[in-house]
Amino acid sequence: MDEREALAMLASELDGAGDDAAVIGEQVITTDMLHEATDFPEGTTRYTAGWRAVGASLSDVAAMGARATAAVAAYGAPDLDSEEIRAFVAGASDVCEAVDAAYVGGDLDGHGEFTVATTALGDADEPVLRSGADPGDAVCVTGTLGRSAAALELFDNGRIERANDLFRFEPRVAAGRALAGDATAMMDSSDGLARSLHQLAEASDCGVGIESDAVPIHDAVVEVATDATERRELGLFFGEDFELVVTVPEDRLDAAVERCPTPLTRIGHVTDGGVELDGEPLPDRGFTHGEE
Repeated sequence: MDEREALAMLASELDGAGDDAAVIGEQVITTDMLHEATDFPEGTTRYTAGWRAVGASLSDVAAMGARATAAVAAYGAPDLDSEEIRAFVAGASDVCEAVDAAYVGGDLDGHGEFTVATTALGDADEPVLRSGADPGDAVCVTGTLGRSAAALELFDNGRIERANDLFRFEPRVAAGRALAGDATAMMDSSDGLARSLHQLAEASDCGVGIESDAVPIHDAVVEVATDATERRELGLFFGEDFELVVTVPEDRLDAAVERCPTPLTRIGHVTDGGVELDGEPLPDRGFTHGEE
């Protein structure tokens, strides 16, 4: 099985699986695993790795409309270098501080490849699931897309400082909280916008139609892709941007945009049909964990 098939199998067997985080009472919990070979390109600092790894789990908390409370990480590496560990913990602590959560520790172990497993917790009275979208709802995204795709190109081009800066995204916890009262469905875009739309449509038993010209692309994409088609490709399919994909009733959209502390862009609407881009089928492509 590939990752998606394995997750689908687990979702069919575990009642709490299928959303960005599991709901336990009024809490949400999520866990992620990142590896050096697939998630941390050469040049990624341990500070950036700590920020990004913990940030990925905090993004799942954000996608549930929850208030992030705490995170932990299990750190494995061939050498337990004290300076690298301190830098990792500093990055993990700083990303938690950025969303008013606490980094409260974790575990250390020797491992053949630098690997991090993170867990984040949050509080949510009424968590937002992927399954509530209704035909006619507006489809929106926070922020801009393509940031991580640009970072990888910059790592490859030797622009290490700029690439690390782009890799340290801010989890959209504040935006998720602001949107929770209006959103009918929400998830993060870690697997890419196209794949996220397919996942949301499947969970809500609906279709989605978006317009390519409406998709907000990060300015850094222009640094690595001069062709408009390539820019759209990176924005739609690459993933790992950790923005929120959200559906909102049309009559509540203006209020949601006003409340959201991050720019919220309407890119389309929920339909009764398939998942489409400019009236044509949108391929279900995106980031798959474990693929180099």
